[in-house]
Amino acid sequence: MPENQEVEINSELIKRVLPPWDLKGEGIILIYSFKKDWVEQEGNLPKGLRGKFRGGLGFVMLVDYTESPVGTYKELLIIPGKFGQPKKQAITHIYVDSEASTQNGRANWGIPKKTAPFTWEKSEGTDQISIFSDGKKVFSATVAHGGIPFPVTTSLIPIDLRQLWEKKTYLTQPKGTGWGKLAKIKSLELDPDFFPDIREIRPLLAVKVNPFHIHFPQPTILDEGI
Repeated sequence: MPENQEVEINSELIKRVLPPWDLKGEGIILIYSFKKDWVEQEGNLPKGLRGKFRGGLGFVMLVDYTESPVGTYKELLIIPGKFGQPKKQAITHIYVDSEASTQNGRANWGIPKKTAPFTWEKSEGTDQISIFSDGKKVFSATVAHGGIPFPVTTSLIPIDLRQLWEKKTYLTQPKGTGWGKLAKIKSLELDPDFFPDIREIRPLLAVKVNPFHIHFPQPTILDEGI
């Protein structure tokens, strides 16, 4: 199927935009070292990943995509670390404010996106992000950032995803570059029914990346989830 072909992927007539995708924007990366017990007990893992956590760095990302093949959208996700053998990362919870992004993320890369409204307020040196469900604020963070910018790249912190979705396995290695500044969480509130409760866990590092570019390639797809 040609890379630029668009096909309907659900009853809402949302168009499938096939990979590869190139996206631009800005975002906040929180880097963690989550403990195994926390991931297994508090991470609310999908069934296929339970009991398979193998450590590694974890990430929480808040992203404001200003350019993508399906338009602008905002995103919150968590990668607790690596799972299974061989060890690969998995996005276990992810919310975006675009149904086109949700449906394409599932169909293209097996990413378990859900759609929810966001607000993202930006001022000099501070970002304030909120996510809602049925009108209720279920995630809210205020992040301050500043200092001398430095290069950020997935060459230093690789992302190597294995996503399980509808009895298929999607293997994807996105590549990204950008410019970062050190950041600090000023406030963080969330509903644990909506997102794993990271409120009492201190990140190893927080970075505001602006601008960035990320490339999501065609994945390798296996017929049976592993």
